[in-house]
Amino acid sequence: MMEIPKEVKSIIKKLIKNGYQAYIVGGCVRDLLMKKEPQDWDVATNALPLQISKIFPNNYIDNKFGTVKVQTKSRIEALKEIEITTFRIEESYVDKRHPNDLEWAKTIEEDLARRDFTVNAMAIKLDSKLCDIIDLFGGQKDLKDKTIRAVGEPDKRFKEDALRLMRAIRFACVLDFKIESRTYQGIKNNSGLLSFISKERIRDELVKIIMSKNPSFGIELLRETGLLRCIIPEILEGYKIGQNKHHIYDIYEHALKSLSFAASQNFDFHIRFAVLLHDVGKPRTKAGEGLNSTFYNHEVVGAKMTAQILERLKFPRKDIKKITKLVRFHLFYYNVGEVNESSVRRLLRGVGQENIKDLVYVRMADRIGSGCPKALPYKLRHFLYVAERVSQDPIDVTMLKVSGNDIMEILSIEPGPLVGKILNILLAEVLEMPSKNKKGYLKERIKELGGLDQKELDKAYLCSKEKTDEVVAKRDKMTKNKYWVT
Repeated sequence: MMEIPKEVKSIIKKLIKNGYQAYIVGGCVRDLLMKKEPQDWDVATNALPLQISKIFPNNYIDNKFGTVKVQTKSRIEALKEIEITTFRIEESYVDKRHPNDLEWAKTIEEDLARRDFTVNAMAIKLDSKLCDIIDLFGGQKDLKDKTIRAVGEPDKRFKEDALRLMRAIRFACVLDFKIESRTYQGIKNNSGLLSFISKERIRDELVKIIMSKNPSFGIELLRETGLLRCIIPEILEGYKIGQNKHHIYDIYEHALKSLSFAASQNFDFHIRFAVLLHDVGKPRTKAGEGLNSTFYNHEVVGAKMTAQILERLKFPRKDIKKITKLVRFHLFYYNVGEVNESSVRRLLRGVGQENIKDLVYVRMADRIGSGCPKALPYKLRHFLYVAERVSQDPIDVTMLKVSGNDIMEILSIEPGPLVGKILNILLAEVLEMPSKNKKGYLKERIKELGGLDQKELDKAYLCSKEKTDEVVAKRDKMTKNKYWVT
């Protein structure tokens, strides 16, 4: 087992020194036994919240359920705040989430018996140099067998707190465990209770499932147990709905295959949600059957549905906007030599320059989910090249800190070819040495160039054009190399 941090040991020792029992409990025990770094630390004690507060002045009582958060001086994020909770027995759960009655327990055994799953219902007792593991429900065996099992009677556990229905799925995904049969059946039996849980809490659990290493497994578990119908029933509309000659999987299977690829590439949650929902509009737009069926405007319908789904789940507005855009434009068309730069610029305006790579990542996942062997074919790489090229700052005289008006004023001349020639000479010098792009220097240089005879000025102008063309070609070559295009 991994070493227990000194901050946690210190809290345990202080509680014991003051005559109380104290144990490390919950998920951090599970993580320690799995040789993983815990993301947070929990301590359980028979000391009451006010008694805990007296021992640790630098604290605040988080809620009415006996939790005191103690601040430490640790630089490690997971140890900056350690939760200490009084042993408790929870009686009834009127709202299927929070206990209506709360009774303090006297022993750690009573406290562990109220917890959700066996792998989370273990405690560690620090005794001098030894760590005594208290495991009343076979948590260590379930860890070894990679099993999620409810503590005691599954139906009772889920009726107490319906969020546990999703937590079981989440732990199975994150830990890559299976769900024990009685616990699995308990989830199915009580799936309807999820309606008692706030959309925000459901959203948070869903994000953790989507961001796990195996989110497709999680979505399938949600479907099998009936929970998906309570969260995103729109996805179920594509279950067993066949597609056309461009796909070998039905709509639902395609979404899961695409999501699996997105997870394998460690894409962020905006991309993963967009991938999961990119074809959510297909069932409502399907026309015909078999290989020639069509789904015209499914991306438009899907974008509207995506916005509704994410709003229902209380996602932040900025996340809704980005994910919806990725769904709306995921079907963008591009062929080398066929689609011009103006079309790419229109797409950039629609989806946003900052989202263009994420849009390509969605397309990559879509391709793999369709059974294509390559995620990033030449035409997508070429699209990225063109998109970056057209979005780059133009290499022209507008980059300069002076303008044609400055030249005309300094040299007391009218508009004409001379103004353009001097601007291009200045541009070449600035491209070669960007530090020269200062108004004071450029004004002095204008005076010098204005004193040249026509032959010298023409020679300097031709030389500047060559230098500028060389810079443009070099930048274009670098962009092409970046995306492996010719």
